[in-house]
Amino acid sequence: MSRVELHYGAATDVGRVREVNEDSYLAAPPVFVVADGMGGHDGGDVASRIVVEEFARLAEEGYDPRRGSIAVAETLVACHRRITEYAEEQSRHTGRDFQAGTTAVVALLVEDDAQEGGAPKWLLANVGDSRIYRFVDGDLEQVSVDHSLVQELADEGTITREEMSSHPARHVVTRALGGPELEDADYFLLPLASAERLLLCSDGINEMIGDREVAAILADATDPRDAADRLVAAAVAAGGRDNATAVVVDVMGLESESGYDSERQRVSLEMKLGARP
Repeated sequence: MSRVELHYGAATDVGRVREVNEDSYLAAPPVFVVADGMGGHDGGDVASRIVVEEFARLAEEGYDPRRGSIAVAETLVACHRRITEYAEEQSRHTGRDFQAGTTAVVALLVEDDAQEGGAPKWLLANVGDSRIYRFVDGDLEQVSVDHSLVQELADEGTITREEMSSHPARHVVTRALGGPELEDADYFLLPLASAERLLLCSDGINEMIGDREVAAILADATDPRDAADRLVAAAVAAGGRDNATAVVVDVMGLESESGYDSERQRVSLEMKLGARP
């Protein structure tokens, strides 16, 4: 697969209400993840961290770019298994029903065998109500579809899209990692030209600031690190009712012969945001 030059930024904040940040993120090109844990301290935060650990392993060990969906599916199975085993262990230890779960949104580069030369594309996947957006030519579009009760109500026409963020059942998800059964992920394959800037975020972003403000920030902040910082800061300033996490990824083009120094970018990101979770 042709090597793709990526610039990226990430930010997270506990917000103004929660005591623990149950969000986790991974920015390890060509793999990017946001996970929003559920189950409280030692439940949701551990579940989301497990997702990051498993996808970090995928990034480090590598994968066949022609079988990206299989690699993601197998990694999600590993995540679900570890989260379930952890919850069962805690239930035995505490003597009570212990709940641990998490959403997950994933973006990674794959190779399209249908095109000559195996053109690189974005493979996107989601489980739960964390979101993936694409931002192209000033237009913001949600790619993922929320696995949530309010999304189902909106699809039925019972509520409007604008009412989703304030509905009392807005936190009820219909699919997640962890629990009695492994839920299916949704997958999306996008040409790089149609998704030159991606935003992966937990619902602590989109519940606090609308699409218009998100688009304005992405349009104004040319550096993805600044964009991620500003999105999280705006969500906190708007009330910060939940943990807020954003990962912004820009496709800069195919790498030159000198190559893009991803290690230098990673070190720069860690210096700006702190150690990767």
